[in-house]
Amino acid sequence: MALSARNQLSGTIEEIQLGDIMAHVTVKVGDNIIESVITRTSAEELKLKKGDKVRAVIKSTEVMIQKDV
Repeated sequence: MALSARNQLSGTIEEIQLGDIMAHVTVKVGDNIIESVITRTSAEELKLKKGDKVRAVIKSTEVMIQKDV
């Protein structure tokens, strides 16, 4: 599937918590963690589970940068 978003990070699902309407998905990308909240329906349609290889696609008009000193 072609996608225009340039910020795509490959990772592995560390945890998924299904609520009544929403799902909280934790993805490990290298040494970092990215968290996402998606609909439970989407999580079920994708059949997401712990250990799945996924891509976190970040489409945003704002990306903050912090310089470590």
